[in-house]
Amino acid sequence: MTNKQDIILIGAGIMSATLGVLLKKLMPEACITIFERLDKVGAESSEAWNNAGTGHAAYCELNYTPERPDGAIDIKKALQISESFEVSKQLWTYLKERGELPPAEAFINDIPHMSFVWGEENVDFLRKRHTAMKQHALFEDMLFSTDPAQVAEWVPLMMKGRDPQQQIAATRMEIGTDVNFGAITRGMIAYLQSCDDVTVNLGHEVKELTKLPDGRWKVDVERLSNKKDQEFYAEFVFIGAGGAAIPLLEKSDLKVARGIGGFPISGQWLRCNNPSVIAQHEAKVYGKASVGSPPMSVPHLDTRIMDGQKALLFGPYAGFSTKFLKNGSYLDLFLSLEPHNVWPMLSAGIHNIPLTKYLIQQVFQSPEDRFELLQQYYPDARFEDWELAIAGQRVQVIEKDEEEGGVLKFGTEIVSDPDGSLAALLGASPGASTSVSIMLDLLARCFPDEITSADWQQKIREMIPTYGQSLAKDSGLCRRERERTGEVLKLAD
Repeated sequence: MTNKQDIILIGAGIMSATLGVLLKKLMPEACITIFERLDKVGAESSEAWNNAGTGHAAYCELNYTPERPDGAIDIKKALQISESFEVSKQLWTYLKERGELPPAEAFINDIPHMSFVWGEENVDFLRKRHTAMKQHALFEDMLFSTDPAQVAEWVPLMMKGRDPQQQIAATRMEIGTDVNFGAITRGMIAYLQSCDDVTVNLGHEVKELTKLPDGRWKVDVERLSNKKDQEFYAEFVFIGAGGAAIPLLEKSDLKVARGIGGFPISGQWLRCNNPSVIAQHEAKVYGKASVGSPPMSVPHLDTRIMDGQKALLFGPYAGFSTKFLKNGSYLDLFLSLEPHNVWPMLSAGIHNIPLTKYLIQQVFQSPEDRFELLQQYYPDARFEDWELAIAGQRVQVIEKDEEEGGVLKFGTEIVSDPDGSLAALLGASPGASTSVSIMLDLLARCFPDEITSADWQQKIREMIPTYGQSLAKDSGLCRRERERTGEVLKLAD
């Protein structure tokens, strides 16, 4: 492949924006075309109100640190996610230093990350988790307390009205962040539009993907404003269209796409409308997920900063919609069914009865039921201070499995043509926070010769100084990079 190649990115969200920036920095002569079916950049899963915005660094998300049967805490995934978030901060720092992103406070702000549990068993779990994590530089500043007075200093709103006899515990990381991924996405796309040979087409929907005998891809696109069909050609295609990635991948007719299906899960928040309540809480506080619930349904009382305004959310509550995108069609699920994925999807459902029951319970929850869960975290909450808001749509990936028939996959996954000419990103959380690491993995898979070249290696290290090194293992490197990126992004030490 040469720097002159044509590249098509489908979807104008955080993933396409990140990949587009990396490719344009590595291949300045490349012609990049982006297609987005909506009339706005970053308006689906990347949009602030549709995204948890936590800046997932595994500080507070208890589902990333499961307890093993022997009682030990497995922190492998937490280390990987935390390190990946630091890599994302490095790219944002690089772009910010060059004036290629908006002011840092427009997209990233200091918000402490906390975990909060109650009950003897959960308190014991959190204590063991803290002990295991604090041994690593990525988490060495994590605080732990079972003292109600101390926790009340951290999150007074959550301790008012709480039973003084209730056994509680909390951890706290002061260096947690709130991230507006919609703002980052729009900033990166704006930078790309300022580059030569980059075109962003809003209001355009990809209809077909056809691989030609010469290895290129023909991409059929409809301009939605006038229903005009157009044909485009590219040596490389990336499908970064959120929930729509699965049906688009099916259109490629690749063997690797066979057996892949998706099950949509919608999200809802309780949003506080009382400014005096919002002002009393400044933290992202995660609890333990209900048995059988998907990872994105971990309850949290969440301070957000969006467009300079402080907000307070609680949730998310899972719902059900047959749409694959918030702005999608109710026919999405049915149109995604093909002979090759029906059995895997049915099998996955059979093997995940607790999840099915959980989703049914969530769908039929009353407003009072939702409010009752909120009161477990904020005992003095008043019903009239909260309103229901619709969050983004997520699609849980289901893959064919020889033994199980079909398995439900969590997290994010890259699926690609063996020759590297097409790749798709499937899945959900913690995708946005780890977008840079994911896209670097994609480059290694789809551009294996280029990424090992001296030219690419030098350019990548200019953007990601710790590329090829382990922040999890090198405590000194971890501290230095956090200090450097924190200074540029205006974050507290």
